[in-house]
Amino acid sequence: MHGDLAMRMTADLFWTGLVVCLPVLGITLLVGLLVSIAQVVTQIQEMSLSFVPKLFAAAVAVIAFGPWMLRKLCGFALLLWTQIPALT
Repeated sequence: MHGDLAMRMTADLFWTGLVVCLPVLGITLLVGLLVSIAQVVTQIQEMSLSFVPKLFAAAVAVIAFGPWMLRKLCGFALLLWTQIPALT
């Protein structure tokens, strides 16, 4: 295995990880921002008020984007397995 191949495979790994995590992180970030704005406006500083909506949004995002995320990860794993013969 050459250095450039290892770097490309590592870059593909990180890119796939970012793309797979992005919907859940983005939705959770948006919900957290909205809850923070609501807390500032209403001056309610309860920790569970910021945690529970983000947890619920993350669960909904995993349910909604789960099949797509699984297809993306399975495609990446299949790509890695099909590239094994070319490594020798």
